[in-house]
Amino acid sequence: MKRQLFRVFWLVILSFTAQAQTLLVEKQRFETKAFTTESGVTLPAVVVGYESYGTLNEKKDNAILITHFFSGTSHAAGKYSESDPLPGYWDTIIGPGKAIDTNKFFVISSDTLVNANVYDPHVITTGPASLNPKTGKAYGLDFPVVTIGDFVEVQKRLLDSLGIDKLYAVAGASMGSFQALEWAVRYPDKVERLVHVIGAATMDAWTVAALEKWALPIRLDPNWNQGNYYEGEKPIAGLTATMLNITQDAMHPTIYNASFKDFEVLDEPAMKDIRVLPKINQVLAQRAAARARLQDANHVLYLIRASQLFTAGMNQDLEGALARIQAKVLLMPSSGDLLLRPEGVRSLYDTLKRMNKSVSISEINGGWGHLDGLFSIGSKQAELAAFLAE
Repeated sequence: MKRQLFRVFWLVILSFTAQAQTLLVEKQRFETKAFTTESGVTLPAVVVGYESYGTLNEKKDNAILITHFFSGTSHAAGKYSESDPLPGYWDTIIGPGKAIDTNKFFVISSDTLVNANVYDPHVITTGPASLNPKTGKAYGLDFPVVTIGDFVEVQKRLLDSLGIDKLYAVAGASMGSFQALEWAVRYPDKVERLVHVIGAATMDAWTVAALEKWALPIRLDPNWNQGNYYEGEKPIAGLTATMLNITQDAMHPTIYNASFKDFEVLDEPAMKDIRVLPKINQVLAQRAAARARLQDANHVLYLIRASQLFTAGMNQDLEGALARIQAKVLLMPSSGDLLLRPEGVRSLYDTLKRMNKSVSISEINGGWGHLDGLFSIGSKQAELAAFLAE
């Protein structure tokens, strides 16, 4: 009995130590030639950055692909250096001893095409801000429209270059869930498990219109100049307003209000001068401007369009596309999501269940709304680990 207790004690200690380790990662570069987009344009070269965690086994059958959200990057876990203030966005579930255990799995995550964070030194992406080899200048709006399917095809080429023919799992949140689902539909024989977090199976009219609200401030900024601003003033004001819209849509009012405990509705300076923003708006504008400095307005517009055009299978036959899925599916909507509402994922569950697919659903209950898929995902660690162990 004592020996068993001693063994359990050390297992707990070792597990805690493994989870406390800082996972140090580095950005790697992948390039592919002659990439033809779904809009029919061939790019002479596409470059994206990627990160990996853990070790690819000899059979190359332990790979898990992580696909990132709209304003995210490939930095899903770990830190670039010990001094980094924060780790990657899913660090609570990716790492040694965690749900997506890097002692067992080789986890890989890549920046998407047209990644928003062009001016983040850790992001590598091809998009409108890249140089067009025909002109020697930035592509601007001459860059072709790209789709979620295009993101998947670039990832497929990356995995092919590493000799990975089949994925143990693919997992993604928000726009990442679109990519993960598209993987399971487009390559059903190559995806064994699908983890679909705070996502959707297709865009509806309300969501397409809501996403255009993000694009509008950029389009109305005179510095945008129909996308031709790379040699002049950037549309920072419009991009900052877009960041404000994205933040508000992604957060539930409960957590939004709780974040401003000192909020006072009767703001005296704002009461005396219409040109003075209420204090809360000044704070939010400063935060949004900091984010805007790392992003490119055109890239954001292209991500909006890719999201607006998404439907699984990238054709009008959604049910036919979903019927192709062979993977085991775990759906994780956020109960309080006001951006990609949980009703759509519940409907997806019903459809897959009717098709006799292996599907389960586990709603995330937190206070963050859409952002529960990032900030509250740790509450689903046990369920996620069990799903990956099946």
